[in-house]
Amino acid sequence: MSLPKLERISVVDDALMATELEAALGSDSEQALLANLDSDRSRFELRAIVTGFIVAEHNDDIVIDIGYKSEGYVPREEFNEDDSKVGSKVQVMIVEIMPNGEMILSKRQADLEIGWNQVLGNNKEGDTVRGKVLRKIKGGLLVDIGVPVFLPASQVDLRRAPDVGEYIGQIVEAEIIKIDAERKNIVVSRRKVLEEERKRNRENLVKELHVGDLREGQVKNITDFGAFIDLGGLDGLLHITDMSWGRVNHPSEVVHIGQKIDVVVLDYDAERNRISLGLKQKTKNPWEDISERYPVGSVHNGEVVNLMTYGAFVRLEDGIEGLVHVSEMSWTKQIVHPNEVVKSADKVKVMILEINHDKQEISLGMKQAENNPWETIKDRFPVGQKVKGTVKNLTNYGAFVEIEPGVEGLLHVNDISWTKKLTHPAPEVNKGDVVDCIILEIDKERQRIGLGMKQLTEDPWIKEIPDKLKKGLVVDGKVTKVTNFGVFVEILDGLEGLLHISEMGETKTEKPEDSLTVGQDIKVKVLNVDLETRKIGLSMKGV
Repeated sequence: MSLPKLERISVVDDALMATELEAALGSDSEQALLANLDSDRSRFELRAIVTGFIVAEHNDDIVIDIGYKSEGYVPREEFNEDDSKVGSKVQVMIVEIMPNGEMILSKRQADLEIGWNQVLGNNKEGDTVRGKVLRKIKGGLLVDIGVPVFLPASQVDLRRAPDVGEYIGQIVEAEIIKIDAERKNIVVSRRKVLEEERKRNRENLVKELHVGDLREGQVKNITDFGAFIDLGGLDGLLHITDMSWGRVNHPSEVVHIGQKIDVVVLDYDAERNRISLGLKQKTKNPWEDISERYPVGSVHNGEVVNLMTYGAFVRLEDGIEGLVHVSEMSWTKQIVHPNEVVKSADKVKVMILEINHDKQEISLGMKQAENNPWETIKDRFPVGQKVKGTVKNLTNYGAFVEIEPGVEGLLHVNDISWTKKLTHPAPEVNKGDVVDCIILEIDKERQRIGLGMKQLTEDPWIKEIPDKLKKGLVVDGKVTKVTNFGVFVEILDGLEGLLHISEMGETKTEKPEDSLTVGQDIKVKVLNVDLETRKIGLSMKGV
């Protein structure tokens, strides 16, 4: 071997090979140097970790001189930018020796092997380690503690996490629960670390827990009756009634799982290990000075929050609600259900009617916050005034007529006609008809108005009927109704008289229906006219 060849070998790294080169150049024989190198090459075996120096870059590879007869190559991707400078010292693993003497090296595998040796040499099962979550893999997470170890999904948290991917990039502490040195496999548990921490916290918490304390906790579970709060070792119940001074239909309206909140310790039963917590107790009870802020008779704006068959609940502020009974919704309408007037989320104006401090209840009125139309009803509708209205409803005893929006009066059947004996307002008036009436009576206290139609015309019983119907006069008539004591006969354009069963003929009649039928035309004689009772007696005898 010539000297130039020795120079090529020696320039790999002056710092590493300086003494060898000096010895070689100063020796008596080149063969001595070669003998030393040959003996050193026994360390160049597959999977051996050797130290070398970066001498160059070639395409996508970094060229490494490890003191072998040929340089080795490591993919550039295995290096950080700061680690790939020419002249840098590096440890690599021999992955493959080519027939031509070139070597394929790996920095990554060398780092991994070194890391495993350090981890296995410094740790045992039960030890706590710290590392960064790298990525999500099947069944759990891969954590870097110097080497990648497996963190099962069931061991990530105290409760199984919905998505373990949320932990990627976080630094976690975990306990080594299994080491397989042969396979270089380590399994860790973060859950065990958390359980131990929880146990320590529980012991400390029990010692320092007092009623009235303000504690930070995390919502662990939600039920229909409340939420369970993890105080860091102990769970407490936040009941739905202690979540807000106002109405809460379900705990999920106030809290959600995983939320961190401050709660007040209301009660602690050490024997049963039960803790009662409160959220609303963090703020002042709005009922304490309720009478000062909402004196009886004052008017306020509110929002409808709930409808019941008997009324509507109106929120005045957070924690303060009152009931508007259906009877307190309108001065003029008969409300059956509150949805006839309001719906949820409506903004309404209400008056404070009554406050029950013991039951924490407020009675509200909507109609009281408006002008009462009945206060001035007599001024607007004096007795005797003619009005026009719409028939809104019919009953057997009369018709209800609306004379202005929300104000109705009763037109009794006896006040529809002077002459007809009506048992129902139809067919004289029907629902939806627009009719003319006269105000007969106003009862402001009972909020009732009496109306009349017949009073629009002159009473025929005063002059017309006495003049036209004389005793003994024979007139034409039509049977309008048959009863067991006789029949009613219409005479003189709607005027009715009674033909008694005893006056139906010369012979005795047992049943009126056997002799006469409704709609039959007959001749009758006027027996008498009673102006006081407004009754007319008829007879068929002698006709």
